[in-house]
Amino acid sequence: MPIDPQAFRSARYRPETRLLTLGEGFFDPVVPADFPETRLRFRNDRAARQIGLEALGDEAWTSHFGRFVPLPRTLPQPLALRYHGHQFRQYNPEIGDGRGFTFAQMRDERDRLMDLGTKGSGQTPWSRFGDGRLTLKGGVREILATEMLEALNVPTSRTLSLIETGEELQRGDEPSPTRSAVLVRLNHSHVRIGSFQRLAYERDEAGLRTLVGYTLRNLYDEDSDDPVRLLDLVVGRTARLAARYMAAGFVHGVLNSDNINVTGESFDYGPWRFAPTWDPAFTAAYFDHQGLYAFGRQPEAIHWDVMQLAIALRQIADSDPLVAALDTFGPRYQPEVTQAILWRLGVRPRDPDTDRELVQATERALRTSGVGIDRFFFDAFGGDLPETYAEPWADVRAALASYEPRKDRSHAYWSGEPCSMLIDEVEAIWAPIAERDDWTLLNAKVAAIRAMGEALAE
Repeated sequence: MPIDPQAFRSARYRPETRLLTLGEGFFDPVVPADFPETRLRFRNDRAARQIGLEALGDEAWTSHFGRFVPLPRTLPQPLALRYHGHQFRQYNPEIGDGRGFTFAQMRDERDRLMDLGTKGSGQTPWSRFGDGRLTLKGGVREILATEMLEALNVPTSRTLSLIETGEELQRGDEPSPTRSAVLVRLNHSHVRIGSFQRLAYERDEAGLRTLVGYTLRNLYDEDSDDPVRLLDLVVGRTARLAARYMAAGFVHGVLNSDNINVTGESFDYGPWRFAPTWDPAFTAAYFDHQGLYAFGRQPEAIHWDVMQLAIALRQIADSDPLVAALDTFGPRYQPEVTQAILWRLGVRPRDPDTDRELVQATERALRTSGVGIDRFFFDAFGGDLPETYAEPWADVRAALASYEPRKDRSHAYWSGEPCSMLIDEVEAIWAPIAERDDWTLLNAKVAAIRAMGEALAE
């Protein structure tokens, strides 16, 4: 039973169990890890308010999001989802939820079906040789990534909770032993492209049709079972995601097909980074030796992943309409990236040709000048580029002269310095946590990011 039933009486708390309608072949019931301790480190009350959970006291919060006492009237137990995927273009049929699970569904304030999923909650049948855990540093990095992307208008999961769990973990990419944590994310579905790939690999046409119908009805609010329609919708959403990554200067790092969900929301942050300058070759993952997921190649990578969805759906649909839908990725990406960069410039669109010329001039000047991405968009917001921007900015200044600002610069954020999230600052925020359990810098950074988000918002 929930230890704080009063907290669930909000009209905004609307639990769901839609995932169960898929049937047992899509997931495995699992038992959460029994952690030595649960110390609440971060709770996102802003996100919790959107699903009616903001009234939970800290004790109840820790019980539900650290011990995984079931939330009322939703999933009765955690479910590890089954999926396959291409990892750096190599197909892997041995993956699935290996250190996480979905343990609740509910409606948000926009009436979207949302999942509460975990990272670091223990071993599952898909853990292989992993321990199913998450480092505390990994959790802190995910907080920073999701907060920053949300502020920059990128469709993203939100980090709802981070709880330290009292275990010492051995890791090859961090000084070990290191501290452990369990993270809860709020996401508009954990159905991945790899979820469809698994069913295609197993020649499960009935399962493919079931998952198509589930996705269209529950995630796109369309009463349909048409796989071509699903692909068309996913193409549109993922083209938008790729475009907004570029405008944000963000590099996900691991754009495998099991890390792309069918609602076009970014999630599952490992070796992410924000690019300091507009360098198409900039990579986030030290093991991405070929630059497969480099900053400038992300649209190509996401398109390739969506192609794998089309290949999976070919078992239940004709090829020609699937190819036709897939071929719209590029034509849909171009206006999306134009819109995303205009949004970050803080100006209102004019017409497609003029807008495209401005964006091309902006990308060209950023690439050749070496000016910081965040610095430029901070200085240029509203369309008034300072005179300190000399060559090669003449074309950008001339193009901006005919644009109207979409918002003024009266917010206090514009009187300071641009909010960035480069790797050195990530390490600087983590250092006092590691050395003396001081969370001051993290809390201050979250507040600064949210202030930037307010300044940028429509």
